[in-house]
Amino acid sequence: MKEWIEAMRLRTLPVSVAGVVGGTACAIYHHGFSLLPFLVCLFFAVGAQITSNFANEYYDFKNGLDKKGREGFRRGVTEGDITPEAMKRAIYITLAVTICVGASLIIWGGWWLIFIGIAVAVFALAYSAGPFPLSHHGLGEIAVWIFFGFVPVVFTEYVQTQIFRIDSITFFTAAAIGLMAANVLIVNNYRDMEDDKSVGKKTSVVILGRRVMGAVYYADGMLAAIFLAMATTTLPFWISAGWLMYFALHSMLWSRMRTLTGKDLNDILKWTSLLMFIVSIYLLVVCASLRPDPNEFIIFP
Repeated sequence: MKEWIEAMRLRTLPVSVAGVVGGTACAIYHHGFSLLPFLVCLFFAVGAQITSNFANEYYDFKNGLDKKGREGFRRGVTEGDITPEAMKRAIYITLAVTICVGASLIIWGGWWLIFIGIAVAVFALAYSAGPFPLSHHGLGEIAVWIFFGFVPVVFTEYVQTQIFRIDSITFFTAAAIGLMAANVLIVNNYRDMEDDKSVGKKTSVVILGRRVMGAVYYADGMLAAIFLAMATTTLPFWISAGWLMYFALHSMLWSRMRTLTGKDLNDILKWTSLLMFIVSIYLLVVCASLRPDPNEFIIFP
């Protein structure tokens, strides 16, 4: 059981939770919170991430991109703790259960949500598998920005409000959460650069180097703080001050990250993920205590 829990990569799961919580914050802001679709979205998001983590472990092993004693989290398949066949079955089972539960969202959002579910399922596998694995070609951060930012925020809000809207708070919340999610992946690839480079896995850090991607990590956090401030620009100053606190904590993590290598970076990954989750909870509290301006600018009606 311990090996399977490690394969789920619990330290990174707050990333998928944060997107759903952020979308729920936007729904509450627009007077549309609904508990059951929120829980279904939460299960679907976490299930999709676990499926993606399983697939990453299986296909990297299958393609010879993992080796024993790697710097990152222990890989059960590579280390011989889990058989490849067992991991492959786990991928199919978690994917099937996730899709079945997620399909119930059509009750609140309509049949067309099936296409969104298919896109999420494809991404969960295409991140590591297929003829053009996204994580092997420096595209992981862009995909994460979309599928851990805009997709969960926008559609979690939609199924709770039954109104498809991308106004200022929804747009900037999605953009900020997506950037924070991308930073979790940057730390992961920053830690694994030597291992990935030795097997020909071209992550963004392998392609651009640690110095450049370290700067991207810092810039992502800065932009996320700006976007969150813009999302709440009409709200009281103490809220914007909260985003300044986030940026200060992010800067501390960035400063620390530049001094660490190997497994020591696992703590930076954990805290980057947790900080993202804390921000989403803070946003939830903010939106629960305030109400929208009826004349708020709508980016897309």
